Amino acid sequence: MGQRLLQLEQWVTSLVASKKVPFGKGWVITPVSGDASFRRYFRLTNEDRSWILVDAPPEKEDSTSFVEVARTWLDSGIPVPEVIHVDFTQGFMLLEDFGDSLLFGELSAQSVDGLYTAAMDALLAIQHVGNDGLPQYDEPLLRREMSLFNEWFIGQLLKRQLCEKEQKMLDDLFAVLVASALEQPVVTVHRDFHSRNLMCLEEGRLGIIDFQDAVAGPITYDLVSLLKDCYVAWPSEQVFGWVSAYRIKAQQRGVLDKSVTDAAFLRWFDFMGLQRHIKVLGIFSRLDIRDGKAAYLEDIPRVLSYVLEGLHRYSEQYAECAAVERWLREQIVPSMKKLDCFKDVQL
Repeated sequence: MGQRLLQLEQWVTSLVASKKVPFGKGWVITPVSGDASFRRYFRLTNEDRSWILVDAPPEKEDSTSFVEVARTWLDSGIPVPEVIHVDFTQGFMLLEDFGDSLLFGELSAQSVDGLYTAAMDALLAIQHVGNDGLPQYDEPLLRREMSLFNEWFIGQLLKRQLCEKEQKMLDDLFAVLVASALEQPVVTVHRDFHSRNLMCLEEGRLGIIDFQDAVAGPITYDLVSLLKDCYVAWPSEQVFGWVSAYRIKAQQRGVLDKSVTDAAFLRWFDFMGLQRHIKVLGIFSRLDIRDGKAAYLEDIPRVLSYVLEGLHRYSEQYAECAAVERWLREQIVPSMKKLDCFKDVQL
């Protein structure tokens, strides 16, 4: 990290010397944050102005997709940070500074309706942006994501080996979830549209970050990321109300066919949530085991609760949901509670 910071400082010095940036001498670099990837963020300040520096090691992160999506969305009126300068070889970027006010920190029982309404309006704008050239959220990707659950949550975190019957049970559920995802209208998908990737800007506007993994995929994916956020949960009835309101707005704005019923859209939403949260259980386990980011373990019970809730809601209609719910409650939750970090968790 020290070597990368030195290289970053040298890069800023070279930008100043070449007069390629809107600031001069006397600048200061301070750490801002990291995230679930290998990227690190710093704030560059000079007098009363500031910018964001991104350290994205090129052997670990592809900055090309970030820059392409940022420029396309900004041109379409989506509030994303302007990319002021980029060095793909070294993996450095200079961005517009959206500040430090995450939507996550502003959410409360009193504020959430207004903030989520603004976020859903921003999401509809994203879904209007063309998705030509974006990777497809296709069956191989959907299945590859869910396989992280088997490998990292079950195998690595819980140290369990799936038997043939368990593997088939999961495969049967995964097939239902993939089919549901693929029957949905295809739109531009941010892919991580949640309260820690939305910034509260001036005049009540929301800024959008961390969009480099955008794909062309199911209409409910980003809505699930927002309303069934891995970092904050809301009462189910409140979530259903937001889902219904979103469906109506999407139909009014031509994003969704008016023949799609409330029940059909909610099923898409719930099954998309199962796919996403099954994947996330694997990702959060990997972040702890492989990357040493143990803080993500704290969010696993919330994510698993989403999975159990979704399975239970459809257990009478789908044998695949009933079987996996029973297996999770009877075998996997007890296995979790053998670990110190989950021993007091109530599920």
